[in-house]
This record gives sequence, C-alpha cells and structure tokens, in this order.
Amino acid sequence: MTSPRVLVTGASGYVGGRVVPALLARGLQVRCLARTPAKLRVASWFDQVEVVEGSVEGDLSDAMAGVSTAIYLVHAIGEGADWVERELEQARNFAASAAVAGVERIVYLGGLGDEADALSTHLSSRQDVGAALAATGIPVIELRAGVIIGSGSASFEMLRYLVDVLPIMVTPKWVSTRCQPISIADAVELVVAAVVDERPLSGVLEVGGADVVNYAEMMETYARCAGLRSRILLPVPVLSPRLSSHWIGLVTPVPVPLAKELVQSLVNEVIVTQRSACDELGVKPLTLEESITRALDITKGTGAPTTFSDTDLTYFNPNELDPEWAGGTEFADRRSAESSATPDELFAELSTIGGEKGWYGAKVLWQVRGVMDQLIGGPGLRRGRRPMLRVGDALDFWRIEAVVAPERLRLRAEMRLPGMAWLTWEITASGEGSHIEQVATFRPRGLLGRLYWYGVLPFHHFIFPTMLDRIVAASERSAKTPHEG
Repeated sequence: MTSPRVLVTGASGYVGGRVVPALLARGLQVRCLARTPAKLRVASWFDQVEVVEGSVEGDLSDAMAGVSTAIYLVHAIGEGADWVERELEQARNFAASAAVAGVERIVYLGGLGDEADALSTHLSSRQDVGAALAATGIPVIELRAGVIIGSGSASFEMLRYLVDVLPIMVTPKWVSTRCQPISIADAVELVVAAVVDERPLSGVLEVGGADVVNYAEMMETYARCAGLRSRILLPVPVLSPRLSSHWIGLVTPVPVPLAKELVQSLVNEVIVTQRSACDELGVKPLTLEESITRALDITKGTGAPTTFSDTDLTYFNPNELDPEWAGGTEFADRRSAESSATPDELFAELSTIGGEKGWYGAKVLWQVRGVMDQLIGGPGLRRGRRPMLRVGDALDFWRIEAVVAPERLRLRAEMRLPGMAWLTWEITASGEGSHIEQVATFRPRGLLGRLYWYGVLPFHHFIFPTMLDRIVAASERSAKTPHEG
C-alpha cells in the first residue's frame, strides 16, 4: 500500500527542516515546495524527498497533485512593509489551490494568543493566516504556539544571546508577561501527530509546554541551565519596542526587523487556555528546564555523534538549513598549510604533540598557562600523555575526543575556562603531499567568556601559526631522513 503523500512548505525554515526528516521516519512520502530548490541540497534528507520548484503565491497545481495533507510553515514576518498583506494573500492562494487539488487536510503552525486581547501585528497575522487557510472548507488543524525552545529558533536565540552576554539588563515591563514555551522536539512531534492522526480533527489546538513562566523567569532558568551567575534585571516603565529591537539587534545576531516584530509580541500573554494540542494529540511536553538543557547539551560537541539516548534530541541539533548564528556564539582561529609529507607522515608527527615534547613552540607561554590553570584548580600540564593517542585519554590539560589516522585529531580543553575549547587538525592528501587544517574553537560562557577570548587573542597570533609551521616542518624532516641515510 502506498503511503500518503505530504506536501511541506517552509522546508528550508527552522521548523520545516526538522519536520521533514520526522515525516520520513514515519514512512511518509514527502514533497517539498521550494522557491529555490538549491537551498535544500545541503540537507541530509534531500535525496529522500520530491522537490517542486515554486512559491505559495504562484501556481501550485504541480505541488498539490496527489497530496493528502499539506503542511503550511511559511512565514514572511518583517520582510518588507507589506509583509502582513502578503502573508494573507499567500494563505488564500494556498488554500484555494489545495481545495481544487482535493487535499484532505492542512496542518498549520501559527501563533498563540488570546483573540480577545489587542494582539501584536505578528500574532494577529498568524491567526488571520489560519482563518484564511480554513476559509475554503478544507479541514485545518491550526497549532498555535508561542516561544519554541531549540537551537536556531529566533526567540530562543534572542534569549540565549541576551543572557549569555549581559549579566545586568535594563528591561521593559514585558519581562513580567507570562508565556508557555514548548521544546522544538515537542513542536515537531505535534506537527507530525497532526498529519498522521486518522480522526476527523480540525480547528485551533493551542500549543504549550509543561511550564508557565514569565520572561524574567525564563531568563533566570536559562542562566541556571547554562551555568551562569544569576542575572540582574532592572525593569524600567518605558522602553519602546523600536528601542528594544535595536538593542537586541546590537547584542544578538537576530535581524532588527525580525526582532522588532517579536519584541512587540512580548506584551501579549501566550499561554494555553482552550483546547490543548498536547492533550488532544497525546504528547507529553518537556519542562522548560529540560528543553533548555537539551538544547544546550546537544550543541556542545564539535562533530562527534550524539551520545544521548533520547532519539528526539536530534531535533535540538542545529539544522543544516539554519542561519549561521544558530547555536550560539563560536569563536575560531583557523590556519592551514601545505606539506610535502604524506598524510601518514604528517599525522605521525602530529601524534607526538604534548607531554615531554611540548606544543611545538612558545614553550614558556604554555608553561605559564599551565601554572595559571593549576592555581585556579585546573589540571595544568602535569598530566602528560600516554605513548599512543587513544580516545578518552588525557593529554596535558586536554582530553582526546577523536583520533582517526591519518585524517583527524581533536582535543577538548579541560583547563579552567569560561567556556569550552577544542583543537582540531584535519589532514587530506594534496598532490604528492598533504593539506592540513588547524582550528582552535572556543564557545564562550557569558560575558566573561567573550572577554577571555579577546584577551588571549594576541597570543593566538603567535602560538597557533608557530605550532602549525613547526608540525609541518618536523614532518618533512622526518620524511626525508630515511632517504638521506
């Protein structure tokens, strides 16, 4: 029996990029509507879906053909002065096309908020779009959500950057507004459940997590989960959304037009008061602390496969299609070099790093850093190393995370730092020799982490180029030695 075909719009977006693989995992046929199909090519699931080029305001006959359920995840928030009108016209065109094609159900992820309140432009538009989709009589399940917790969500990234960077914040009165955040894993599960549920469901289902908090409490919870000191909030009676959005644009990577619309929505309570989507669709939501902890934990690695047992944690991962700023701040010092040594010869030399041999130059600086680390309770350089590199072993004040000879060596710092740091080398064959990439990565924790990175940056310009040059030179000397005898 052929599985139902599901059309996904917004597959290159934050939620859509996670919904598609979840649908595929349920054995569904997935078709993606994309204005620019090339944007989807980087996705790991691209070869498993059908992609139709087009847009929600254009001819949708090819995209809708043979579709049983259409998922509407398109959002034009902040894109030009007429974005509200465009959203409405797009929804009307989509609904009309779906009706002609005989689509049986539309699943729409909209915005939570009491219709009786004076809703912000953003939330009001979200609900108007839901009404437009339902106007043709096709059953529509409108999932109304507020804040979504997960790496890449604009709301969560605003929260992350503000709390990470600012130990003291002057805040407007909206910090006392209540909300009911939902984890991205739960939001994805709800969308998929709405697609596969065989009951004749329709109407508005309100989406909320396990906890109702105000924004100040959400900031405090984030700080605690991120291992930061308690943040000091200084509410002021007047701070316009325009001023707030420019401040957010300065401190966070979220674009100002988007930040402006989101900030205006913060005055509205977004809590579940009517039909609960989680109750209706049988989803037990995570707590706020669980959601934030998982979103932070899943992005701490630098390429290692996740070791978490919960399969839904993949939804917290930065998605291939997320904006570059998703996942928090990451600083990196990148160096590369060419070598006449083969990859095996180069990796053999690299594998001798640390211990008695040291770190290929700047010996005094490394020793000083080791002593400083010991003085504040870290391991310093005293642990040394084993003769062979093995994953999990200590190497001075580093821990070996990956050894893939002759291609890759990655070390994670265990020195006392206001953040997390890695050193990674990647080696590839290049002609008769090799190409080596050396990357020092740092993920800061709070304002102190950022100050630390900029404080040590001058030393990096001396330490890291010297290290790479001497590794290459030593490997080339070793490679020549047998032939010179």
